[in-house]
Amino acid sequence: MQESLSNPRRRRILGFSPNVFFLGVVSLLTDISSEMIFTLVPLFLRNVLGVATTVVGLVGGLSESIDAIFRIVSGWFSDRIGRRKPLAVLGYGISTLAKPFMYLAGNWGAVLAVRLGDRLGKGVRTSSRDALIADSVSVGERGRSFGFHRAMDTSGAVLGLIIAALVIYLVQGGGWQLHLETYRWLVIIGVVPAVLAVFVLLIFVREERAKMTEAAGNASTHAGLRGGFDTRFGLFLVVMAVFTLGNSSDFFVILRAQNIEVPLIQVVMMLVLFNATYAATALPMGALSDRLGRRQVIILGWSIYALVYLGFALASSTWQIWLLFAGYGIYYGVVEGVARAFVADLVVPEKRGTAYGLYHGVVGLTLLPASLLAGWLWDVSSPAAPFYLGAGLALVAALGMLFLVRK
Repeated sequence: MQESLSNPRRRRILGFSPNVFFLGVVSLLTDISSEMIFTLVPLFLRNVLGVATTVVGLVGGLSESIDAIFRIVSGWFSDRIGRRKPLAVLGYGISTLAKPFMYLAGNWGAVLAVRLGDRLGKGVRTSSRDALIADSVSVGERGRSFGFHRAMDTSGAVLGLIIAALVIYLVQGGGWQLHLETYRWLVIIGVVPAVLAVFVLLIFVREERAKMTEAAGNASTHAGLRGGFDTRFGLFLVVMAVFTLGNSSDFFVILRAQNIEVPLIQVVMMLVLFNATYAATALPMGALSDRLGRRQVIILGWSIYALVYLGFALASSTWQIWLLFAGYGIYYGVVEGVARAFVADLVVPEKRGTAYGLYHGVVGLTLLPASLLAGWLWDVSSPAAPFYLGAGLALVAALGMLFLVRK
């Protein structure tokens, strides 16, 4: 099987393939926008619209599941047509068009509709974009490249949250609840970097075509969505589903901070800390996985997650929440890029789009029952209950990775 390398005629930027670098810039700009507009949606739903926690879980879970369905289809379609960039452009464009409508949202149904539009765009773009990154690099730099992309993406989140904190301070000052006027200013300002991201993608990112052997090409043509994958990939998806069942929407982490009566401005700065630790660890952990192996690094990340979620269940003061947000960012930095690189390790190049679609699809579809379950446990038991469940299932998944998914 011949791996595709980045076009040698294009100069590397900061040691990375141009595609990897500019897709990182696209994600940075997009995340500035998304963090400003969507990260505080659970507080918008609770503080401004006054909906129940179960509805918050429904909005978070359903939007992720719609995202997942389109990731599956778009990943398969990108393999079918042999092109990644058009779907990436379409997806980023759909999300950008959806975001301004949050300014007009006046009930939870409208919020859900806009969120679904945004996640539809993310579903269309994500699998093809990840496949394009994998197509643009050699196997020896795969973990490092995905780590760089995750770091850029999360650096955008840091910048977006810092801007959001500044807007909150200027518009409403203190207090622990979000105001409508404040949120509308976040939407107006947040749309700008999303538009810039689409232009960067159109101008600077180029198509890369992975080379395939004749046998692999015949397999990919006739296999469809399910065929062409070995047992390890299937087992990895099962283990991911177990982990994700306890990894409900991050809406609940934000609600947990507010449940302990952390002021709004501190919640936003905690999210800055979360994304800063995520960005700081993503690249070195991706590089470590190139040397140590993806499987071991993922097990480490899930173990950290279990400890952090146990901490969220037991937390009772603001300083503990600060530490837990930092630990949560470390978990993301350890696992997110490495898991995507691991998918590329397990499949042939010409099936990458389909593989990423299935991977993201399993995660996204499992998030709906996970978020509904978390919201129900929060309402009928306690705010700590969803976090106890998440910690337990993370340990089960780590054991599954250790004993079932052999490298």
